[in-house]
Amino acid sequence: MSLQFNIRIAKHRRTFIAIDHFEFPEQKVTFLFGESGIGKSILSKAIYGLLNPLRLDIHINGDSYPDYLRSARTQKFREAGFFVFQEPSSHLNPLIRLQAQLREGSLADAPGEQEILRHLWNHTPEQEIRKLLEVYPKPHRPSGGEKQRFLLAMAFKKLLRMQQEGRAQEGLYVFDEPSGSLDNHFRNRFLEMLFQRFRKGPFSAIFITHDYSIISEIYSRHADLREQIAFKELSRQDDRLVLQDFAPRAYLDWLKLEQSMETPPGDRRKPLLTMKGGYEIFGKKMIFRRNREEKGPDPGMLQIHRGEIVYLKAASGVGKTTLAKIIMGLQPCRRLEMRIGELAFSENTPRRVWQQQVWAKKIGMVFQHADEALNLNSTVQAVFAGLPIQPPLTPASIVQLLNELFEGTIEPAFLNQKVSLLSGGQKQRLNLLRTLALDTDLVLLDEPLNGLDFLSIQRVIAALKEKQQEGKAILMISHNEEIFEAVIPVENSYYLDFAGGV
Repeated sequence: MSLQFNIRIAKHRRTFIAIDHFEFPEQKVTFLFGESGIGKSILSKAIYGLLNPLRLDIHINGDSYPDYLRSARTQKFREAGFFVFQEPSSHLNPLIRLQAQLREGSLADAPGEQEILRHLWNHTPEQEIRKLLEVYPKPHRPSGGEKQRFLLAMAFKKLLRMQQEGRAQEGLYVFDEPSGSLDNHFRNRFLEMLFQRFRKGPFSAIFITHDYSIISEIYSRHADLREQIAFKELSRQDDRLVLQDFAPRAYLDWLKLEQSMETPPGDRRKPLLTMKGGYEIFGKKMIFRRNREEKGPDPGMLQIHRGEIVYLKAASGVGKTTLAKIIMGLQPCRRLEMRIGELAFSENTPRRVWQQQVWAKKIGMVFQHADEALNLNSTVQAVFAGLPIQPPLTPASIVQLLNELFEGTIEPAFLNQKVSLLSGGQKQRLNLLRTLALDTDLVLLDEPLNGLDFLSIQRVIAALKEKQQEGKAILMISHNEEIFEAVIPVENSYYLDFAGGV
């Protein structure tokens, strides 16, 4: 049996979500892929019953939204289910300790709290977990990953209670980007618990994600459940959304066939970037290692040559993005020793030197969040018109550039589209293309695959390989370890870590 929905969502008489067959199987876990901003979250919120009928005109299966909310099935979705939000701060109350929130309402007498926390905080001493339980959640405490795990703990408590009462099959469990703030270790701990509970008794779940590497984890460690797992991908065709089956083998075979981005022959005597470890930021000394197990007092050195792609790894929150901003001169630090070509930089180098000599000249950077990197009030054409490129890009050359990463044929009218109206995936592709158009010798990429669908991921990897073959150097920062370990030689990996408090 499948749950099937025909959904229309409009505002001010303008339909912005329309899908005829939003369908997923009952009593299975459905992994829902698709580019950021295409509508995965709002559709899931609609069927779960979380949207405001006073702000939006919503019809589901021909019924008005108030009628849909009153239906017995929708009420059971919520009474016996749980919705894990993409942004935990939108659910967690900053005025209530986390322990109290873990025991609110229907979770008050739900079992298994300690076991769930121990599993999700694997290897963390119990006294540290107890300290976290006393925290009032604020923007920077606990961390984003810890907040996410607390929300997952609430979902598992509810699920365990419903399974004990024999009602789990009535509920709907939605996990909206639940692993976005988790490294692979904690993501896999979460998946292990999810499938553990599913083996105890099936339930209907939607797992919204951009992380295609989850497929490999399922196929390698949870193969017994493959028949109980569905993979779907949401895409846009003209002005409508379409939900299609996604073939896991398409990803697995592509990953297997991808060739490593070996450094082409060239002059390796003069690196484009050399940065010594031992710099200090936010009271911590940072060091570079060539492998995770490497120990010792040597703070190491990060070095990148022409035609080389280097992969920078670190645990979540260590400071990979901060390092990229230091290299760009956007974040000051102490004890900086760095060379970009023939230029030497220290903590005393004036910001204007970076501005005059580095930005968009020697180095271009793709920032992690497109919404923060782009002017949302500008048009697509204006994004490129402001670049310091001579001669300036013409509308025809911009269209040609967009066609490298955008699906289908780009019409000239798209250049007048306001950036704020683009989907998250479209913004990310625009974010990437704007930096690549600068044609700098070194490109810093901070989570370049954020919010992209599988087709776009393939195109981005192909574009980066082309840049590398042109002799450009690339510094890659990403949690997509499976993909980038397949295309970046292992000897080109560096590890960023703390040397201890200073």
